[in-house]
Amino acid sequence: MAKKKIPASISLDLDDQWSYMKVHGDEGWETFPSYLDIVVPIFLDVFDRLDIKITFFVVGQDAAIEKNHKVLRSIIERGHEIGNHSFHHESWLKTYSPEKINEEIKIAEEAILNATGTRTNMFRGPGFSWSVDLLEVLQKRNYIFDASTLPTYISPLLRKYYFAKSSLSKEEKENRKELFGSFKEGFYPLKPYRWKLPSKNKLLEIPVTTMPVFKLPFHQSYLLYISGVSKFLMKFYLRFAIMMCKITKTPPSYLLHPLDLIGGDDVPQLAFFPGMSIKSEKKMEVFETAMKMLKKHFDVMPMGEFAKHFNGDLKELEPKQTT
Repeated sequence: MAKKKIPASISLDLDDQWSYMKVHGDEGWETFPSYLDIVVPIFLDVFDRLDIKITFFVVGQDAAIEKNHKVLRSIIERGHEIGNHSFHHESWLKTYSPEKINEEIKIAEEAILNATGTRTNMFRGPGFSWSVDLLEVLQKRNYIFDASTLPTYISPLLRKYYFAKSSLSKEEKENRKELFGSFKEGFYPLKPYRWKLPSKNKLLEIPVTTMPVFKLPFHQSYLLYISGVSKFLMKFYLRFAIMMCKITKTPPSYLLHPLDLIGGDDVPQLAFFPGMSIKSEKKMEVFETAMKMLKKHFDVMPMGEFAKHFNGDLKELEPKQTT
């Protein structure tokens, strides 16, 4: 008998063109320029070829725009899941009041329901932004999990690099000071666990998986960057991360972004973003290589199905607001 594979989830944060421009501090994002009609069909077609189903975390503002409804509905029609990625896609979500957080989650829910016919109960914060108040809101709204943590020690370095490439003002950088999380979050668990909230309620947390022990990111954007140096090195890096997950019995939650498949040749306005100098054709090659490797070693599934594997006893953790 074949040995049973460890489960793994794949998700895509469907950040639109305007949301990247907004976080970067670029003018013109307020008109909501979009590439959804380009990027969503590309992802859906490649996932059909690979026979993989995933979870798309959708920004509520995109769902509120009627011209996006058809392409967003196609996600559900092709057998994938929809998650909530907030309404305004602001990485300073953690600074919101509880009332403002609730409204942010609620209006995104309603917009996604109106666009796709599906009410979501899965959440990931923009820029890995989360707070105790957010977790309480999600639990009260009957969400089955949060997926906003990125346990890595190098978050400050990632943020510093991003700021160096941006045109943000001092005030805007202050608002985004927790972009990608904090150094302290490197100490959070990699395996799914339950938050033990101040209200005494509990909520499942599914972290974006980083490399066990070393806590280095290995989601698709990092593999692309490494592939720019050497495709052999990229494969070695991913194989090593997979091996560490299997040794430590860590079920990976693998993260994707739209820019993992489209390059600066498709969206020149986002040429500032790391990896956008790589042509779309090469990105597709790296993407398919990574997906096939993950599928070979793990039982790949969307996050809602993945969450069902963690209904038993799990480690419990009391959330502490990082600053």
